[in-house]
Amino acid sequence: MELKNLTAGYTGAPVLQNVNITVPPSTVVALLGPNGAGKTTLLRTAGGLLEPREGTVTVAGKDVTADRPHRRAAAGLCLVPEGRGVFPRLTVKENLALFAPAGHKQEGIDVAVEAFPALGRRLHQDAGKMSGGEQQMLALSRCFMTNPEVVLLDEVSMGLAPLVVEQIFEALRALAATGTSLLLVEQYIGQALAFADHLYLLERGEIVFSGSPEEIDEDELAQKYLHVEASSDHTLSV
Repeated sequence: MELKNLTAGYTGAPVLQNVNITVPPSTVVALLGPNGAGKTTLLRTAGGLLEPREGTVTVAGKDVTADRPHRRAAAGLCLVPEGRGVFPRLTVKENLALFAPAGHKQEGIDVAVEAFPALGRRLHQDAGKMSGGEQQMLALSRCFMTNPEVVLLDEVSMGLAPLVVEQIFEALRALAATGTSLLLVEQYIGQALAFADHLYLLERGEIVFSGSPEEIDEDELAQKYLHVEASSDHTLSV
């Protein structure tokens, strides 16, 4: 996926200004930045939820800038927004069936359960009655079922216990190993740096650093760019 000269926002001044990001095939890219930097706006624009003022979005070589979200999904893009977005009154199985490929519902459900075994024990339970971690697994499972080219992840670890976070990242590592690219917005500095092949730092809507995680010191990253202190568990602590 490539975001080229992307300028986007809501009303008034743009949130993103001339942003360029490349997510090569089979690559994990982390996007970090302080609150208000424009990270969620960038993912929403890439996913088709927000129309850019300028610039282009390309997925697998196809220009999808003018495409609505469902067309981008068909082109191979899967967005997992902050807030999970499951249907609480439907069962886990019913949620999975909504996103499984047409004509291959059971195969899709099997893929989701293989990625997240906890879902297999909750298939007939209402999604709204599951724990936050299980709901996040359910939200993520749609990307495992649809075999996307690139997955956009917005704070998938937010509010979750460290053990659940590790389980989710283990599943994401397995997904990346299949050739899927990931663009990850993450609050756990250490987790993001250990997981990513490439790092972008976004500050006030502009890219201020692009390079490998090894090129930047974690404490410097936290204090200079994210304006926080890196705590012992590598979370962002204001």
